[in-house]
Amino acid sequence: MKKIGFIGLGVMGFNIANHLLNNFDCINIVSRNSNRTKKFIKANKKNKRLNICNSISDLANESNIIISCVGNDNDLKKIYMSRNSVFDNISNGTIIIDHTTASASYSKVLYKNFLQKNSYFFDAPVSGGEIGSLKGTLSIMFGGNSKKKALVKQISSCYSKSIVYMGKSGNGQLTKMVNQICVSSVIQGIAEGLFFAKKKKLDISSLLNVIANGAGQSWQFDNRAETMWKNKFNFGFMNKHMLKDLKLVLEESKQSQINLPVTKIVKGFYTILVRNGFSKEDTSNLIRLLK
Repeated sequence: MKKIGFIGLGVMGFNIANHLLNNFDCINIVSRNSNRTKKFIKANKKNKRLNICNSISDLANESNIIISCVGNDNDLKKIYMSRNSVFDNISNGTIIIDHTTASASYSKVLYKNFLQKNSYFFDAPVSGGEIGSLKGTLSIMFGGNSKKKALVKQISSCYSKSIVYMGKSGNGQLTKMVNQICVSSVIQGIAEGLFFAKKKKLDISSLLNVIANGAGQSWQFDNRAETMWKNKFNFGFMNKHMLKDLKLVLEESKQSQINLPVTKIVKGFYTILVRNGFSKEDTSNLIRLLK
């Protein structure tokens, strides 16, 4: 029986864990004094598939599959490699699927460490945001041992629409970096296009129709252009998360001597937005900076 331990009941993880509860017989979580954990336990208190553990070590002992979705490298170090954490308590053959957007270098470290336990760590960042996690339509890109990739796909299929194996350990994170390079530059382009349109007093309904049916169409345009026009940003993927992701991109590119001039500029814009108190607004609010 698949006994899945889930770590990280945040904005994305909360919904992913719900999908897992609806599709597998045993989901283990850790009891924590956080509002989201309390909310999750309260919402599922009658679900016999949910098992509440007292600690990370108990969860590791109780699980043969572990899925995590936390904040950054430091969070991964804490749950996986600190004293009496997952590493010290898992059984041989455990499958670990990490949906955190983290550095490729630390993902490789975890992969090598868990091989010592005959266990397999997969870096599997996601794209699709909170809405994607709620609807079960996330896009997953993952790296790790090719012999176990079918199992990763089987487990994560209940909350994703696309699961693509990218090769060796770390390649999932590198692919997510490519995704964020593309997304951030597209948002900036849309912001400037809409700003230009406003200044020229173009009709927004007609404009949306034209661009949606032309070469300028994109997911970001289809889902964010109208709200950007109306200056609505209280939803979606937060600026602080995009800033974290772009810092990872630029750290990786610096190590590999890859020049990303536009990404550097857009990262600077997100730095300004976060500094000015807009850290929790949607990434589409790059348009705020245009005057």
